[in-house]
Amino acid sequence: MKKVYATKVINTGGRAGEVHSTDGLFQLDILPPGKKAEGATNPEQLFAAGYSACFNSALDFVKKHHEVVGESTISATVSLYNVSKSDLPDVQLGVELEGHIEGVSLEKAQELLELAHQTCPYSKATQGNIEVLIKAI
Repeated sequence: MKKVYATKVINTGGRAGEVHSTDGLFQLDILPPGKKAEGATNPEQLFAAGYSACFNSALDFVKKHHEVVGESTISATVSLYNVSKSDLPDVQLGVELEGHIEGVSLEKAQELLELAHQTCPYSKATQGNIEVLIKAI
């Protein structure tokens, strides 16, 4: 396997802390889901941002391969689910990806989204680990 990119981000304080990249280009305050403060985010929003960007890049590759030129938009909704059957927390993620491709039918868009799901690194990383729903809109 040939590494094509690596990045390192450090967290202190967990869900009530901060994250920063070691190259100094990225720094954010982190809060638990549901808490709000200007300039802060949570791990689920970061995951949604990364997944939507990565998925849309995979979709661009698929569109080019299938000679589709319409601009695409991907939204990622990341949810936390408590699946615990005891007092101990057991929380899992779930993802809903919605995609739109200008000038393309819903059926064709769904087909292209499914192909992008096969090539997206985030989709590969989550495969078999969390539920990911994909829907053309």
